[in-house]
Amino acid sequence: MDDLDVTLIELFAAEPRIGVLEASRRLGVARGTVQARLDKLVSRGVVTGWGPDLEPAALGFPVTAFLTLEIRQDTADHGGHETVGRHLASIPEVLEAHTITGAGDMWARVVARSNADLQRVIDLVLTEPGIDRSTTVIALATQIPYRVVPLARAAVTRPPA
Repeated sequence: MDDLDVTLIELFAAEPRIGVLEASRRLGVARGTVQARLDKLVSRGVVTGWGPDLEPAALGFPVTAFLTLEIRQDTADHGGHETVGRHLASIPEVLEAHTITGAGDMWARVVARSNADLQRVIDLVLTEPGIDRSTTVIALATQIPYRVVPLARAAVTRPPA
C-alpha cells in the first residue's frame, strides 16, 4: 500500500457513494488509476466490502454485550469451536465471534432490544451443548466505534527506529 491507496480508502470510507469518477476528480488522478487501485485493494483482501454500515441501536437493538464462552473440551461429542461458531452464526443478534486465549475460549459481541431481551439472546446462545458456561459484560457506552481506516494510514507509515 502507498499514500494513494490510503487516500482512496479514507475517501471511500468517508463518502462511500462518491463513485470512481468523482474520486478521480478530487484526487487529481485518472479514473482508470482509481479503478485499478480499488480493484487491487479488493483482490488483496484489504477492502472486504462496499455495503452500508448499519447501526444496531437504530434498528431497535440498543443494548450491546460481550459474552465470554467456555467450550466443552470433549470435542468428539460436541464438535468444538466450529460447531459453536455455526450455532452462533444462526443467531441474528450475534454480530461477531472470535476464538480467544486467556479466560474463556470464545468471545461474542451480541446486541439486544433491552436487558430482558439480552437474557433471551444469552439463553439462545446457551442452547448449544458444546458451551459449558458464559460470562456477560454489558457495554455502557461506545468510546471508539469499530474502525480500521486509521490502521490503513499506519500500514504505510514506518514506525520510529
